[in-house]
Amino acid sequence: MEIDALRLTGSPRLAGERQEHIELLAAVPTPLPPIIVHRPTMRVIDGFHRLRAARLRGDTTIVARFFDGDESDAFVLAVQLNVTHGLPLALSDRQSAAERIIASHPHWSDRRVATVAGIAPGTVGEIRRRLGSAADPQARRLGQDGRMRPLDGTAGRLRAGELLTEEPGLSLRQVARAAGISPETVRDVRNRLRNGEDLLPRSRRRDSDAEPRHTPAPETGTGTDTRPGSAPVPVARSRPAAGRPVHSVAQVRADAGPDRVVLVKRLIADPALRFSETGRSLLRLLAIHAVREEEWEAIIGNVPPHCSGVVADLAVQLADMWADFATRVRSDVTASAG
Repeated sequence: MEIDALRLTGSPRLAGERQEHIELLAAVPTPLPPIIVHRPTMRVIDGFHRLRAARLRGDTTIVARFFDGDESDAFVLAVQLNVTHGLPLALSDRQSAAERIIASHPHWSDRRVATVAGIAPGTVGEIRRRLGSAADPQARRLGQDGRMRPLDGTAGRLRAGELLTEEPGLSLRQVARAAGISPETVRDVRNRLRNGEDLLPRSRRRDSDAEPRHTPAPETGTGTDTRPGSAPVPVARSRPAAGRPVHSVAQVRADAGPDRVVLVKRLIADPALRFSETGRSLLRLLAIHAVREEEWEAIIGNVPPHCSGVVADLAVQLADMWADFATRVRSDVTASAG
């Protein structure tokens, strides 16, 4: 399409394009990858450097692909593409982009915004608090998996406590699916059960005490964690939240999909992975993590106290690397499909 018909505005790069990168691209003798253009406004979403390089070479046309969504979704796409390929966005650019995404997509979870912007979920939470965009406790947010979850997971935490007490062998994902909360929240609930702590974080208990709810009081009772080798732990019980289906332990097991061990075994049988060096490297990495819940528990329980902080920090760094890996793989699949 004609280069002069395109608009160069709204870039997530606060300092604009880098001249040295433009000159580097202009010197490439082969055609540059297509740019992405917002069809309704003819604004360039992705490819500012490539467009300026084409102009520098004296080109009058450039290969482009069109995006037909609204302006806010076009900006999200621009950030996502610039985080996962090409010249990386600076940290200040990514944080500024997160602010815009929070404003245009307030119903998105911190983790979903973080994945797009390429920053930590905790940083997104800090930005949200700084912007003063506190949400109604009854509100729900859209997670990375496309599911809406409540901001106040009190009922879900209590339900998870019940399920883990009835059958401790359930996986995090099985309990999460039944209780309507995230697997990481289930992990926190399980740790609190083992330590004899309240299932609700301190801040949530304070909020609950300060702001009485206009809903029927939950029926409370006391359960006991009877797993071998653990001291009895009181477990608060409550009626499930209105409108949420009640899942028995048997239903939880029946509804569970294949776990990661089964999925890795399937991948190991895939010739496309087995017969390439990079494929085998990927399989080795996946196999390292494809251990059962009880094996993870044994590992966690035997981490020496003097190095637990270092181990925890490394685990967080590796988790971030895997999250970035997942984002880039999904982006490549989306680009191929387009």
